[in-house]
Amino acid sequence: MDEKETLTHQPVLLREVIQALAIRRDGLYVDATFGRGGHAQAILDALSSEGRLLGVDKDPEAIAAGRILAQQDRRFSIVQASIGELARVVAEQGWLKRVNGVLFDLGVSSPQLENAKRGFSFLQDGPLDMRMNPAVGQSAAEWLASATEKEIAAVLKTYGEERFCRRIARAIVQAREINPLTRTKQLAEVVAKANPSWEPGRHPATRSFQAIRIFINNELEELRAALEQAVTVLAVKGRLVVISFHSLEDRMVKRFFRQKSRGEDLPPDLPVMQDHFQASLQVLGKLIWPTPEEVSRNPRARSARLRVAEKPVH
Repeated sequence: MDEKETLTHQPVLLREVIQALAIRRDGLYVDATFGRGGHAQAILDALSSEGRLLGVDKDPEAIAAGRILAQQDRRFSIVQASIGELARVVAEQGWLKRVNGVLFDLGVSSPQLENAKRGFSFLQDGPLDMRMNPAVGQSAAEWLASATEKEIAAVLKTYGEERFCRRIARAIVQAREINPLTRTKQLAEVVAKANPSWEPGRHPATRSFQAIRIFINNELEELRAALEQAVTVLAVKGRLVVISFHSLEDRMVKRFFRQKSRGEDLPPDLPVMQDHFQASLQVLGKLIWPTPEEVSRNPRARSARLRVAEKPVH
């Protein structure tokens, strides 16, 4: 399951994140997925009194936690926004092209999963919501009530890589004709019955819940925009650090890093050399996984992967 750690547990890849950011004590940093501040606190611990950290999150509960931290530490401030609004938020701080490091810790947080009222978990019964910001957009229940079988199947395939997407979509449509799907347990049971192949150690509704959550929150589209904007806000030698938890996110990050490290793509018949165009990122090191020791302490870290890039000197 793609779950990120927060203050209720140990943050995922904490030591590796701090090393990857190569924190300047007087630098400007952005934790673009604040959650409950596990990584943020470690960043603050590495900063001097001159350093600053900006937290960003769209979850109102994360914002409430961030405001408490901001009252305790004047070096920290927080803004309620999505990662797709990163450039605007940073520009409003007057930090454009001055940021020394940006952190994305993608996925759903432990407090979100553990609060049944948020509707993210198939293990606890709660309202079928799944919105990171419950005040914005359609809930999962609202979307499932009106989406066609074809639309549901497309979401399950695209965002969950669910090979039984059509079968599950058909079951969802049939079930809602009998009773509206308004609870997480209802949906989990429908999906489980429709899934003919249960993977060992994985709940049969895992991929479907992931897919619907990603769709409802527009997560991949926001990530695509956020990666582009991160390059814009970074200072020279600034670091972009991304933790992802499933293949769709990691694939997008890997391709983005590769593209930006090669420079601008040009038509092959254009009478200029590709070398004339400079790369906007330099990939640093290889993909980083949690250590076996971390996974044994925190099983939720098992699918985490970390990629790091730096804005080069031109």
